Amino acid sequence: LGWRDITNATNERTVIAAVIPRVGVGNKFLLMLPKLAQSASMLLALMDSIAFDFCARQKLGGTDLAYSTMKQLPVLPPDIFGRPCPWSPGETLADWVRPRVLELTYTAWDLEPFARDLGYQGPPFHYDPERRFQLRCELDAAFFLLYLGTPEEWEREATPELKLLFPTPRDAVAYILDQFPIVRRRDEERYGRYRTKETILTIYDDMLRRMSGHGYLHPTPTSP
Repeated sequence: LGWRDITNATNERTVIAAVIPRVGVGNKFLLMLPKLAQSASMLLALMDSIAFDFCARQKLGGTDLAYSTMKQLPVLPPDIFGRPCPWSPGETLADWVRPRVLELTYTAWDLEPFARDLGYQGPPFHYDPERRFQLRCELDAAFFLLYLGTPEEWEREATPELKLLFPTPRDAVAYILDQFPIVRRRDEERYGRYRTKETILTIYDDMLRRMSGHGYLHPTPTSP
């Protein structure tokens, strides 16, 4: 598991992380070495989320996303993924995230060992851009909820200054998505609208509705 060192806060995306086969790499692909594939899949989903990317943009001062910078970025604690998934009763957050990471990652046979470590015995997934877009938007919506909390948590814990700018966490999500102008421009050129933002917000709203319906708007932390 690693990420591209050369980047910029003005690029389409700042953090570009990936799982790769066990091969030698140059010093512009920086490695981290999780002991378990399960942990790597959670970390990969987090690092490639727009929420994490936005944080990286605030910290990056040049064109190198070095180890020293990456170590300062806000990574969610691993035990979070062992908690019940608020919008999908009956599974943990890890259960919900893992198959999406697997499908996005395992598109070639050279990553078969990673797929097998995640418990998948089938062939690589077909590379379907529309399907991948949907999966990525689902993960982005999920990580916005995990990073920003529910509306109730926002009301209780956000500072008055923050709530003045963003009355709800959804307002903050919309603002963050507007800070990716290249993504927006390419969407508008192709679809005539900012499709990425619209899709993520639609999924985000649906997740909140599901959480409300199942009484999960005030989640109680549990052990993995």
